[in-house]
Amino acid sequence: MKQLLSCCLLTLAMGFGSCKKLLDTSPTDFLPPTYYYSTENNVMSALAGVYNPLGTAPLYGDAMFFNLGTGTDESFRAVTSATTGVWVYNFDYTDANVNNLWQQLYMGIERANLLIANINLAPMDARKRKAILGEALFMRGYYYFLLVSNFGDVPLQIVPTASPSNISRPRTPAKEVYAQILKDMQDAEDKVYTSTELGYSSRISKTVVEGILARVCLTMAGYPLQDQAQYAAALKWASKVQSSGEHALVTNAVNPDGDNNSGFSQIFVNEMQDKYDVREIMWEAEEKGNRADGYTANGRVGNDIGIGYTATNYADSGYCYGTIRVTQRLYNLYGTGDLRRDWAIGPFSYTSAGARSYFASNKIYDRNAAKWRRTYETLTPKDKNYTPANFPLLRYADVLLMLAEAENQVNGPTQVAYDAINAVRRRGYGKPVSVANATADLTAGLSPQQFQQAVQDERSRELCFEALRKPDLIRWGIFIPTMKAVAAEFKAYNGTYAYGALAGNNVAEKHLLYPIPSGEISVNKAASQNPGW
Repeated sequence: MKQLLSCCLLTLAMGFGSCKKLLDTSPTDFLPPTYYYSTENNVMSALAGVYNPLGTAPLYGDAMFFNLGTGTDESFRAVTSATTGVWVYNFDYTDANVNNLWQQLYMGIERANLLIANINLAPMDARKRKAILGEALFMRGYYYFLLVSNFGDVPLQIVPTASPSNISRPRTPAKEVYAQILKDMQDAEDKVYTSTELGYSSRISKTVVEGILARVCLTMAGYPLQDQAQYAAALKWASKVQSSGEHALVTNAVNPDGDNNSGFSQIFVNEMQDKYDVREIMWEAEEKGNRADGYTANGRVGNDIGIGYTATNYADSGYCYGTIRVTQRLYNLYGTGDLRRDWAIGPFSYTSAGARSYFASNKIYDRNAAKWRRTYETLTPKDKNYTPANFPLLRYADVLLMLAEAENQVNGPTQVAYDAINAVRRRGYGKPVSVANATADLTAGLSPQQFQQAVQDERSRELCFEALRKPDLIRWGIFIPTMKAVAAEFKAYNGTYAYGALAGNNVAEKHLLYPIPSGEISVNKAASQNPGW
């Protein structure tokens, strides 16, 4: 946490004017603390600093979908020599990914605490001030949610750090951390702008608060808290998003080369082209620029996740390492006619000349995680390793699936639950989302247990590679047995990808949480380690 204390005041001054992208202006010089919160522009820069960790490499700029997010029943890293690493569950508390995640989350919390404490200093419009306060409260809650769900008990601090010497803080029980998360997010709900008022998805809106509250409550209802009452709360929050009328599944497609004319594919084309559509993508981690235009706040969406393409003319075509491959289990989840499969799972690779080479039907493990494709990137010249593509943090399809799950847990597989999951499925098959369809619709008459399994499978089909699968498997209490089963499937394939079994073979009870990182243990004398680490 010492690094946190030295960086917390260096909030990235990326101002954004009325309803413009967070990263639409160039960074300015460092501002001293005594001056920092004295003007509206500086307060807005401080708010941008609160959001900034989301798009950094340790979070959704890279690691959350790459090093930390792979190694599930959906994907694996196609690096035969990599026998150690967080993605194969062979690492310790010194791992850089774990340390950097912890550091960035606490940096965001410290920035939020500072902004909340100084929110009344600058003369500004009361409505703007209220919204900024709501966003800072929510972001503090979100960062703590990522901490507690990944690390368990963590130090809880909701005031700015008074002194660099005050760094010995014991871990707070997870239940108390969750209580603070709920308080912060609920306090934010009626303070922030609506999605309609904002018109873009890099800032928090009222329905984003509600949607993430549904996610938090579903997490609390599952392992390890097992607070079953939170299913009803999750249902309430997801239903509020639905009844707002502000969101809908994207069903139109304007893909330029006709790869996959469905609303599902258009979501990710829009992200590669830096286009907003708040109907479905409710919240995104913001990236911008190609490193030739003065912006270096860019991530690796499409570069280390995407269809492999290593042509020398990457400034035109885009470069992608393509090391994230898919599992046969994920491929087999898709039914005949489900358009999502060949968009999420690349059916071809690129030759060195840029031509497509389609895989044989039995070459499943050769295929890439392909939702984000650099061939659709429009900002040129294209940087070899970085893209301006945002990463989705909350989609309306996710809200509908959370609603279906919570409704089933509270009331059983009612029509409300069926309608929510069927809307997602119909879009996946390219059918009108509000019209019954025998091919797309879930089988009628399922038991609550069968419906829950259907939801679990649907979340993988729809949300694969979006940094949600591991937390889902953990809260459902099936992470370890699922990974062991995937390891057996790799071994039974044909030997070529036997190394893909490493993650499942290595997974143990201790991997339900990350270790408290070495950087924290070394400076916080009150810190304790998670079991098994």
